Amino acid sequence: MKGIQISSYVKSVDELVVSSSLPAPVPSPNEYLISIHATALNFFDILQVQGRYQHQPPFPWTAGSEFAGIVVGIPTHPSHNAPRQFKLGDRVFGAMQGAFAELVACPPESLLPVPEGWDFVEAAGLYVTAPTAYGALITRANLQRGEWCLVHAAAGGVSLSAIQIAKSLGATVVATASSKEKLNIAAQFGADHLVNYTDPNWPSQVAAICKSHSHPQGIDVVFDPVGLINPSLKVAAWNARLLVVGFAGGEIEKVAVNRVLLKNVSVVGIHWGMYARFEPETVPKVWGALFELIREGKFRPTVFRGREWVGLEGVKDGLKALESRETWGKVVVKVPAGGEKGSRL
Repeated sequence: MKGIQISSYVKSVDELVVSSSLPAPVPSPNEYLISIHATALNFFDILQVQGRYQHQPPFPWTAGSEFAGIVVGIPTHPSHNAPRQFKLGDRVFGAMQGAFAELVACPPESLLPVPEGWDFVEAAGLYVTAPTAYGALITRANLQRGEWCLVHAAAGGVSLSAIQIAKSLGATVVATASSKEKLNIAAQFGADHLVNYTDPNWPSQVAAICKSHSHPQGIDVVFDPVGLINPSLKVAAWNARLLVVGFAGGEIEKVAVNRVLLKNVSVVGIHWGMYARFEPETVPKVWGALFELIREGKFRPTVFRGREWVGLEGVKDGLKALESRETWGKVVVKVPAGGEKGSRL
């Protein structure tokens, strides 16, 4: 099997090598075997191969996490409590350690059916960003119709998901990004107002937009995957909810809690990956709502279309493009199908 195996941490993604002789994964009795047709890239993949992520498997391990592909092996002893069952040949997407490979073994709770009308590349980038955005805006912040939502790093995959979800609710979206090109992408996905956050006066611009559109109280919900909670407090309305989604800016903020008190706001974290452990009943509700938005045409794929990467050899270049912020949305690599000989494992 081809894959990117990590035997020691790397300083740069340039050091990643595709091996053509890795052993195929051996699923446990309740796992599926998936032939990967597309794998999505994330910033945490870079951190993990460098040994800087919070979840580091023991050596050796295969890199990657998000994928879409075809079921080529089914459980010998499926769990009766499994949320869903798949058959050989089903098109699925999901997340599991080891997605930078031709095959991955995966439990049923980490798999979902590819939405009707979506291809593997589009589905591969859905599993992490979409539920994170929905869980943040709806489950955590309770965003309401008519409210104003500030979405930072608006051309990123999770933020493009957030824009679409906020618009589906009837919220007004103010999007920030670092360039005109990325702001244009945010507009294409539904953002109402655009602000370049490289301008140090961006909070004043956001406040002026709110005031000129009969919403002088400011922003009701802030979606922040960057690390801009402190400046966002300047434009937060009374009872605003500020969502801590990530720290793509590289620094973890120390929040000015006096402003939290004075404006009666809530600073709320979202760690979607832990819902399966601590709040499993919420997971199917979120996915049910997302699939409904997809069926209604209110949520579309967020895949970067400016360049194509094909083959696991393209993972390295894709990660470099992601790291240098040359891309928008989700960076996805097409994986030519390996052996797809159906089997009952």
